[in-house]
Amino acid sequence: MSQIVVDEGENLEKAIKRFKRLVEKEGIIREWKKREFFEKPSTIRNRKNKAMQRKLLKKNRKSHDSKAGY
Repeated sequence: MSQIVVDEGENLEKAIKRFKRLVEKEGIIREWKKREFFEKPSTIRNRKNKAMQRKLLKKNRKSHDSKAGY
């Protein structure tokens, strides 16, 4: 779960931008902007690796939870 800490004097708009950037970086939500037609190969590779890690973590968590019930 993504979360940010908002300082007392921080502008709300700035905090929202930071949150959106964090969420997009983690791959939870991806926004397509008009200028983003090309994605660097390293960015694609990193995004796919993170998605695979999340998938494996979820799979391990499910198998661990099912074994704990016995």
